[in-house]
Amino acid sequence: MLSSRAIAMRNLALPLLVISFLCGPRLLASEIPLKDFFKNPEQGRYQVSPNGNYLSSMKPWKNRMNIFIQKLSEDRLPIGEAKQVTFVKDRDISGYFWKENYLLYMKDKGGDENFHVFRIDTSTDSEKDLTPFDKTRASVLDDLEDLSPTDILVQMNKRNPQLFDVYRVNILTGEMTVVAENPGKVEGWITDHEGKVRVAVESDGLKTKIYTRAKEKDAFKEVLQFDYKQNFDPLFFTFDNKYLYGSSNLTRDKSAIVKIDPKTGKELQVLYQNPEVDVEGMAYSKKRKVLTAAEYTTWKSEYHFFDKLSKKRYQRVKKELGDFEYHFTSQNKEEDLFTVVATSDKTRGLYYLYDAKKDRLTFLTDVSPWLKADQLAEMKPVQYRSRDGLAIHGYLTLPKGSDGKNLPVIVNPHGGPWARDEWGFDPEVQFLANRGYAVFQMNYRGSTGYGKSFFVKSFKQWGKKMQDDITDGVKWLIAKKIADPKRVAIYGGSYGGYATLAGIAFTPDLYAAAVDYVGVSNLFTFMDTIPPYWRTGIEKLYAMVGDPKKDQELMRAASPVFHADKIKTPLFVAQGAQDPRVNINESNQMVESLKKKGVKVKYMVKENEGHGFHNEENRFEFYEAMEAFFKEHLGVKSPG
Repeated sequence: MLSSRAIAMRNLALPLLVISFLCGPRLLASEIPLKDFFKNPEQGRYQVSPNGNYLSSMKPWKNRMNIFIQKLSEDRLPIGEAKQVTFVKDRDISGYFWKENYLLYMKDKGGDENFHVFRIDTSTDSEKDLTPFDKTRASVLDDLEDLSPTDILVQMNKRNPQLFDVYRVNILTGEMTVVAENPGKVEGWITDHEGKVRVAVESDGLKTKIYTRAKEKDAFKEVLQFDYKQNFDPLFFTFDNKYLYGSSNLTRDKSAIVKIDPKTGKELQVLYQNPEVDVEGMAYSKKRKVLTAAEYTTWKSEYHFFDKLSKKRYQRVKKELGDFEYHFTSQNKEEDLFTVVATSDKTRGLYYLYDAKKDRLTFLTDVSPWLKADQLAEMKPVQYRSRDGLAIHGYLTLPKGSDGKNLPVIVNPHGGPWARDEWGFDPEVQFLANRGYAVFQMNYRGSTGYGKSFFVKSFKQWGKKMQDDITDGVKWLIAKKIADPKRVAIYGGSYGGYATLAGIAFTPDLYAAAVDYVGVSNLFTFMDTIPPYWRTGIEKLYAMVGDPKKDQELMRAASPVFHADKIKTPLFVAQGAQDPRVNINESNQMVESLKKKGVKVKYMVKENEGHGFHNEENRFEFYEAMEAFFKEHLGVKSPG
């Protein structure tokens, strides 16, 4: 269903219902070992090779995720043992894709997010770092499938840490040449179907400009300009390379899939829009040269199909496998052999090989076979009103077998903050529910997918109305008698970590315990230490969060570290020492301030981690400590 280019890029970056939780008596779930939730998958991330002769996947080796390949028979079924082709020991491979008979993968060092692109020759197992530069972040812009057997386009900030240039890289020799040099403010590039860099997205933070050109030798011409409250996200060109598809909210509240004239920027056609949510993604068939589907998220992921064959294949899989979400994750060049993953709130992933020629669906693996769906909890959509009347959507997961009343609750605001929670499997949520907690996730104002107006309402509202949305959700749970008001805790990562600290600073009587995971504590120092490649958008961050010079009073009022004297809630802080997004000083200063005031704080730092703990052993240690912390302060008995 997706083009191979879309798949390569993916591997690298219904109205909600107010529901009742009254239910009859059921058997309580037994306690599942902690490591079962957080250990590496047994196997996953399957991909079919372009020629359809191999099936690749990722499996753990020495506790790190590595790539394996397996031969497919003439009948196009896996045969023999899978062969290991990567042997990384320090850090999980972040993503990979096929390029002819080669595999390319991405990996950083110690969580610094300076990803390198590596090449593996599957016939000789020889490996080469294609971007062997210190303090440089690289990603694949275009795999040039069918255009070059040896070359790819890579964007890197090698020349200037704040700017990404485009290079043509030979994956055999590592030789590279500059294709597009960043003039100073370009934050994104788009190629056409001939692999030519035709679109540049430039931003000074407050204004974004879309530049296009007919040929690579031509100068870029500005065709669109809009402010930071609006968006046009270029997706890909029409198959004749004349027009450009994009996701746009320039003339509407909800983003729609549109076609524009790249010479003028004029919108020519609306292909699909949804009245309730943004539509931001679209896929296509490279072989058949047709659009296949637009994808959007209400409370679940949904598709709008443009193509009868793609819809037929999707419905064929759904008919056999039942009520899951489905994603066609890879395909061969002939587009008749696919890998498919089925997921749900209680299933991390079931992988299948779908042979469209034979209309045959073959089971490959359960990503986490040790987790049984009938032992896990259901994630349900909810809706409530903020104090100023805004509809807030979210999810509530109750412990399996509970009556949904007077429960200990973990409030879990998502990171971003300009992101959103979605329905699906979440190991943290299932772990906490299995330990007897209800888990409450809310898409506070500013969460993406709900339109322009909802997004703009978050500007300069860190610690204010954004935090009120979380607080109002807690009060809603208490009013519904779902939450025991004396046993409510808050836990979040990144912006969710900030919201955790803000929650215990600005509503000190609301929470009985708190866990801050790589969260911001001081908006001034946060702004000073962001990665260099975010610097081109610093003015946008000032406009959306606060300007350290113009909004000193607002930023000081919204920074939890300056309100440590109000905090009395027991706190656990976890931080990666190499974090490039939220510098370790954010956690250090918060912990030091609280300890000076006699507040009990547990602090965990991992020297080989960045923005979140990715190494398996560190995940285990963190969640073991979190489990003990919540148990101590919320007094919950384990199931069983």
